[in-house]
Amino acid sequence: MKKLYIRILLVITIIFSFSGLWSQDQNNFELSKNLEIYADILRQLNLNYAEDIKPGELSTTAIDAMLTKLDPYTVYVPESRREDFELMTKGEYGGIGALIQKQSDYVVITEPYENFPAQEVGLKAGDEIYAINGESAFGKSSSDVSEKLKGTPGTSLTLSVKRYGDTIVRDFEIVRKKIKIPNIPYFGMLNEDIGYINLLQFNPNSANEVKNAYNVLSSEHKLKGIVIDLRGNGGGLLNEAVDIVNIFVPKNKVIVTTKGKITTNTHVHRTRNNGVDTKIPLVVLVNRNSASASEIVAGAIQDLDRGVIIGEKTFGKGLVQNILELPYNSKMKLTVAKYYIPSGRCIQRIDYFDEKDTDSLSKIPDSLLHSFKTAGGRIVYDKGGIEPDILLGGRNFSQISGDLYAQNYLFKFANDFVLNHDSIASPREFLITDSVFNAFKNFVEDQDFDYNTETEVLLERLKKSAEREDYKDALDLTLRALDEEIALEKKKDIDKNRTEIEEMLRVEIVARYYYQKGKIESSLINDSEITEAIKIINDTQLYLSILDGTYKHN
Repeated sequence: MKKLYIRILLVITIIFSFSGLWSQDQNNFELSKNLEIYADILRQLNLNYAEDIKPGELSTTAIDAMLTKLDPYTVYVPESRREDFELMTKGEYGGIGALIQKQSDYVVITEPYENFPAQEVGLKAGDEIYAINGESAFGKSSSDVSEKLKGTPGTSLTLSVKRYGDTIVRDFEIVRKKIKIPNIPYFGMLNEDIGYINLLQFNPNSANEVKNAYNVLSSEHKLKGIVIDLRGNGGGLLNEAVDIVNIFVPKNKVIVTTKGKITTNTHVHRTRNNGVDTKIPLVVLVNRNSASASEIVAGAIQDLDRGVIIGEKTFGKGLVQNILELPYNSKMKLTVAKYYIPSGRCIQRIDYFDEKDTDSLSKIPDSLLHSFKTAGGRIVYDKGGIEPDILLGGRNFSQISGDLYAQNYLFKFANDFVLNHDSIASPREFLITDSVFNAFKNFVEDQDFDYNTETEVLLERLKKSAEREDYKDALDLTLRALDEEIALEKKKDIDKNRTEIEEMLRVEIVARYYYQKGKIESSLINDSEITEAIKIINDTQLYLSILDGTYKHN
């Protein structure tokens, strides 16, 4: 217990020392007093509580509760969660390389990563995991199974699986490897002269990978423009973001400034090298899930008038974290500063130390926000996050499409499709034919697929209100007629929403044959942001008018 108390005191001392809640001069007495109280409470619980306590778990709970008073990015990482933390921060772990999902009684492999152990031994999407090293996986959660699948690279495990559409349970011997999630899962050409790079994360070497991808595209094609896709990219390492911007802007340009409470956390980050191509037309795609380092790249490109930003307003995560090593192989990720992009804007959307409405930024008109200027003099605002030059709303799928996806009908039909088709056309050429779509409709009907529409939910509320207010008998015929009309209309929903269902089904099937690269390539077909990016790059006058501020939104 003595070692535990020392550990707790040290952890809390570090947290309080860096939290910035009070100055050190004012806080010494409060710090010492509360550390002593906390340690004594834990000692009294251990000595006198009616049942045995688990001091480690209680301490972790106490630390986590304390940190919730700060911001969601300041977190304590005990040794038990270190491996998951390494995955989040470095994009790598020891395991078999597959996505999994709980479906019914068993966890199912939903997507094996290409060229990693699961795929190399022949595991496929739809395989049900029946046992791991002889231990039944019946009823286990995805996290339970994931923990068993992960492990030190080089160690082996036996996975017992039942193939989709089969009744035999087969054993697969798998040797775990270091699984490195690719920074760039796909790059290629959108057409004859416009290149595309999909950047998934800002982990080590991502800038070199973007540079290499660009060099490959430019050496093999006469590029008219380049599209960098940061949609869904939650960020990562700041230095990688700076170096990625450096590919397209000259040396010694300020990209981002971090400002913290102490001087060691205040830095000006400039480009360090000559740009690879500082002239080629550039479009950056973002959405509401583009955050942190993604916002540094998009914000710097916008503030330096170097390219056009297209999509949704970004997440607004402008807080800088450092990783601190703590005793007993634990860590703490600690917010130490805020990001400021070249115009002087702060990326951060929510002030976690302010009690005001966190949605207030979206309600303030531009005239009341702080204005800043880009390098060329365009007016931009500190709205929290990056507002694109061309604002396109995120796509909203129909209720039926969402339910077909959520209830795994698309997934299961793709598994059926694979059983009857050894190969398909390339990701860009494969299309859902009438016969395939009709087969899907029959598959869904045979499975007794059903879902609740918003209209049905409202009708049920109306029925309850009518019963409560004694209108039920008077409205009974009308309500039954509405039920019948809705049922008839629902039967038409698959055909009414055929276009988006086909797109989702096409991507699901392509992933079975071409894995993540093919999945991304297929998803670019009929992508409205991609279409807009191509249009802008092809129209030089339009592209330049956006950058010089003369473009007028419709």
